[in-house]
Amino acid sequence: MIERGHEEIKMESSRRKPTRDGWSSAIFIIFVEFAERFAFYGLLGNLIIYLTTVLGETTATAAKNVNTWVGISAILPLIGAFISDSYSGRYKTIAVSCVIYLMGMVLLTLSVSVIPLNHREVVFFIALYTLSVGGGGFRPCVQPFAADQFDENKPEELDAKNSFFNWWYVAIMGGMFFSTIVVITLQDNVGWAAGFGVLAVTIAFALILFLSGTKRYKIHRAEGSPFVMVAQVLVAAVRKWRTSTDENLGNRNSYYKEIDGSSDEDKPPVSQTKIFRFLDKAMIIDKVDASRSTRNPWRLCSPYQVEEVKLVLRLIPIWLTGLIFTNVNAMFSTFFIKQGGTMIRSIGPLHNFPPSGLQCLVASLIIIFIPIYDRVFVPAVRKLTGHPTGITILQRIGIGLFLSVLEMSVAALVEAKRVNTAREYGLLDMPKVTIPMSVWWLLPQYILGALADVFTLVGLPQIFYDEMPLSLRSLGGACYLSVIGVGSFLNTAIISIVQAISSRYGDTWLGSNLNRAHLNYFYWVNAVLCAVNLCVFMWIARSFKYRKVDRKPETSSGS
Repeated sequence: MIERGHEEIKMESSRRKPTRDGWSSAIFIIFVEFAERFAFYGLLGNLIIYLTTVLGETTATAAKNVNTWVGISAILPLIGAFISDSYSGRYKTIAVSCVIYLMGMVLLTLSVSVIPLNHREVVFFIALYTLSVGGGGFRPCVQPFAADQFDENKPEELDAKNSFFNWWYVAIMGGMFFSTIVVITLQDNVGWAAGFGVLAVTIAFALILFLSGTKRYKIHRAEGSPFVMVAQVLVAAVRKWRTSTDENLGNRNSYYKEIDGSSDEDKPPVSQTKIFRFLDKAMIIDKVDASRSTRNPWRLCSPYQVEEVKLVLRLIPIWLTGLIFTNVNAMFSTFFIKQGGTMIRSIGPLHNFPPSGLQCLVASLIIIFIPIYDRVFVPAVRKLTGHPTGITILQRIGIGLFLSVLEMSVAALVEAKRVNTAREYGLLDMPKVTIPMSVWWLLPQYILGALADVFTLVGLPQIFYDEMPLSLRSLGGACYLSVIGVGSFLNTAIISIVQAISSRYGDTWLGSNLNRAHLNYFYWVNAVLCAVNLCVFMWIARSFKYRKVDRKPETSSGS
């Protein structure tokens, strides 16, 4: 009995140790992510207010500048992922990016304090885009690097890894929540230098924390970028676009079977598909290939490579439909804030809280809704559908897209109510006077927006992860970030188009005086775009075939 007890204790210890080791490394990186999100949202939350009140930009110009910065910040991770996978590895990329990020925050603090007024705007934007460069290397690497700390070959470590992803999202929302409370309050009540200074100190602490955990980390070297493989298949297919499968050998032996000296059987099995069949030409051995003693990877690719690229291309329509959604999502940090700034803002004894503080509401609602979705919605729907997660990933995204239609429609109705109230009290030409209407009229559009995020913004990275080839999942994460970036650019483009068209037929819809800006019309335009986008998505989803791969079953969080 004693010997058996020792054996059980030994087995229990062996089960617990890997989990503890994984968490002991990942916890450092989670706090670093919390700090970066704290800094990002602390800056983004009040950015449009700084641009309009301190730098004197119009509302439309400031909104476009905010969207441009957010867009570039979300697209640069594509470059960061390429550099990390091809050359530097995730650890070095994160460390260098944190240093660049800290430099941007310090410069930002200086730009609002000691820099002379005539140079302040230039330095401010230099600092802003320095932050974009730092974030471009940080964001695509930090979550995969944290996940690397867990050993997927051990069930207990895999369970710990699933728990890690839940805490990761909590860290993101927590960073957003606390930045809204702390930083924006400092900016509005103490000064811009104090607010940005706190962000700089936070990033400095995060960098120190990250480096202090170096000896604990599992660090993998760069293995080569998946972008190269995608490019090789596309180039090879184009170079052989006139080649027929009946040429040369005239049978299945004309297809290349090996890659890098190993057979396709050594790779994870991928079912052959009939989509994008023009790419099959990339694996045909033509006369040029047959005459070579070595393979030219830019002319000849394996069936495995071709099928992986097909999996990537079939996700492009999903990526495109995500743009309209992220275009709408960009309004949380622009027009929604400007709306709230004109209304009575009070919570009990707290009066005149900053309008950008409404973003705290988004984080709070998401933190509340996600457990409800996971613990209530999924089990209830599972009983009806029999699906392990209640609904499919595409159904989850589609529900979020539908909610975005409702969000814009409700926002338009509330804005019409706000303008009518301003007209009733004779305040149409007094944009700086508070309208006697509670800011809580905006609550429905914030609730709908938060619910839409729970469905779509969680569903999009999930489908880019699950439906991507195993070797291209880092690319999937970068693609998800790029949806947010391009969506912000799209919002900027829509603003410009609306301004150009509306100015030809009367007053500009998005003028500086929000009471006469016809913002409700702009919201209706976006509601129509969301409705059309939903119809397109439903058409795409009907023909979408989920990835068929023979692989070991993976545990699921149920979300």
